[in-house]
Amino acid sequence: MQAKKVKETRVVQTDQVLINDLNNHHTLFGGVLMKKMDACATLSARRHSRVKECVTASTDSVNFIEPIRVSDSVCIESFVSYTGKRSMEIFCKVVAEDLETGKRRIAATAFLTFVPLDENKRPIEVPGVIPETEEEKFLYDTGKEREKIRKLKRQQNNELVSKLSVDKPWD
Repeated sequence: MQAKKVKETRVVQTDQVLINDLNNHHTLFGGVLMKKMDACATLSARRHSRVKECVTASTDSVNFIEPIRVSDSVCIESFVSYTGKRSMEIFCKVVAEDLETGKRRIAATAFLTFVPLDENKRPIEVPGVIPETEEEKFLYDTGKEREKIRKLKRQQNNELVSKLSVDKPWD
């Protein structure tokens, strides 16, 4: 399986911020932004794996850095930043642009993990990724550590789930 350059997986989606997407602080709802990031990241994952179906396995913490206002556009850039054997880490960078002044700022970042599935809904292997820019190289070089943290968190979550009840709360 031949590795792919990061730029082959890059997806850029720009949208305006609409009134119905705002919260009571008149900034973009975090959930709306997360939905947009997941949609963009899905395209990067499918571009890399070239399959019909990729599923979101996890989302690392979404870092909301700057508020996004109705006077802004929101640009989400996603690409495969690191790969495992059957999973892909997708980095999402959100840039808000004040449409009146042209000032751009990093508004949010997140790492999402995707798994490509075959026609039987089983995970399949993914090609490696080749970083080229300084940003891509930094993300790639720090990917192994994030992978270790995700594995530990997955183990902790499995332990938590094993202790949870599915009983109705009113019984």
